[in-house]
Amino acid sequence: MAKIKITQTRSTIRQTGTQKRTIEALGLGKLHRTVEHDDTPQIRGMINKVFHLVKVQEA
Repeated sequence: MAKIKITQTRSTIRQTGTQKRTIEALGLGKLHRTVEHDDTPQIRGMINKVFHLVKVQEA
């Protein structure tokens, strides 16, 4: 399965509660933290919810 790298580039301050929880569920929470996940529809949906706070790269 393909992997993707997700890096948090913006803060969750002044974001909605669901966006904050999505960032935490992805394993992020601090700026410039990077995690690697399988490229699944569930992960892509979470990324779409917080696309303005993260940067995505193919791993």
